[in-house]
Amino acid sequence: MTSDSRPLAAQPAKKKLDLQRPLDELAALYADIPNKAFRYCPGCGLGMAQSALMRAFHRVGVDITKVATAGGSGCYSVMGHYFKSSHIHGSHGRGCAYATGLKLARPELTVLALQGDGDLLAIGGNHFIHAARRNVDITVICFNNYNFGDTGGQFAPTTPLGSKTNTSSLGMPEPAFDACKLAIGAGASFVARSTVAHPAHLTKMIADAVEWKGFAFVEVLQNCHVLWGRRNGMPEAMDMLRFYKDNSVLHSSVPEDERFDIPVYSDTEKNVKFVLGTLHKEQRPEFTEEYAKLRARAMARMSRKGRS
Repeated sequence: MTSDSRPLAAQPAKKKLDLQRPLDELAALYADIPNKAFRYCPGCGLGMAQSALMRAFHRVGVDITKVATAGGSGCYSVMGHYFKSSHIHGSHGRGCAYATGLKLARPELTVLALQGDGDLLAIGGNHFIHAARRNVDITVICFNNYNFGDTGGQFAPTTPLGSKTNTSSLGMPEPAFDACKLAIGAGASFVARSTVAHPAHLTKMIADAVEWKGFAFVEVLQNCHVLWGRRNGMPEAMDMLRFYKDNSVLHSSVPEDERFDIPVYSDTEKNVKFVLGTLHKEQRPEFTEEYAKLRARAMARMSRKGRS
């Protein structure tokens, strides 16, 4: 595990952005992007997702010097290093565990776990569901590209049924997880879904999640045209962005019992519907605060025993 905690200058006051070059100004405020050796593939949805994160930070008005991110392994894993925040780049699947520890040790920080679908829901599944169960005040962003992109495009827990990957050349034989339904079932108190093809909507979902008190989960559907897309008839970034645009609906237009579904994308059947928006909100006691109360009671008990 490596830790990235660089000394930073004071955060400038929030200001109105120059509409001609807003991303440049956001990058100057929040990002630490290398001039070369940039890791994302050309057109990768991760770049669009990172832009939405910066816009969300600005919308909420966070002090980037008081933000900490955690992650594990995957194409996304360098994203935490591309922000002017502290970052833990840990082992595969452990992002939620590191984020929980960060929040308990430094509750004043804004803590995010940045994870891919394979990293979060396969090897990291237990950490994810128990962080949600505890309702610890962290924001978990899941970048869902339907495959293990960092290792060549193998199928993952969210790979649509019937779709082709490096390890399912005749079609994915297993039904996929609905990550949002899993989060709700595990106890997450805020759950939302958006896509990189809907940047304004994605920015709002992330901003709402960061502001939420408790465990907040945002599934970000993003294109991996280089691996998943080209094997399923969408070899260019724009192909997959149109795929998300054409198959997405807002949650307000869909009955609650129809907001969760297992996607099918095979040669003979295509049944995909991406329901976007805030899918679940429930106020519950937050774990960090409840644990602080427990610690205070334990300390008071020890103090009384010491006086007796």
